[in-house]
Amino acid sequence: MRDMMNLFVAVVLFSGISGGLLGTLRAATKDRIEYQQLKFVKGPAIVEVLTGCTNDPLADRFKIQDGKDERTVYVGVFDGKANTVVLESSGKGYGGDIGLVVAVNLENDQLVGVGVTTFRETPGVGSRVKTEPSFTGQFKGLPVVEPVKMKNEGGKIDALSGATVSSKGVVAGVSTLADVYKRLKPEIEEKVKSIKKT
Repeated sequence: MRDMMNLFVAVVLFSGISGGLLGTLRAATKDRIEYQQLKFVKGPAIVEVLTGCTNDPLADRFKIQDGKDERTVYVGVFDGKANTVVLESSGKGYGGDIGLVVAVNLENDQLVGVGVTTFRETPGVGSRVKTEPSFTGQFKGLPVVEPVKMKNEGGKIDALSGATVSSKGVVAGVSTLADVYKRLKPEIEEKVKSIKKT
């Protein structure tokens, strides 16, 4: 019985120490992981949807509390004005979630660009939502205050042939983001004022 108790105490101590070490390691690497994800996963898509901006949108970012979620807002400066922001969203594709970054002009509430960051879609089929600029280019200039829809639903977005589910996932992600943008726009505009215009 005593051996069982010693074993139990040893397992509890080992578990507690291991858990503490893992928690400490996670906290210590959180910022580095976030930076790596920003630089190699989200960053290229953000820079692409903000092509032509005169600042570094990855450096010019801030966080906004949205209920229990914290959202990162990336700012693009065009013609000396910090007038374009990028927010993250996602939609359901054929293989799972499709991660998106969506750029919106604060002055006219129009979409500037849509970029795909992560996906698990079928290579060569659903993956084309990321690789075919003709698909994501359809979003440019659409008003964010109106629902974004597929053509077969009365909208303006053509689905990619053979990738209808993936196309719908991107449209759903953009529509979800439109609601977030409308809700947070006043706070975003206030925080954008602090961005240095270069």
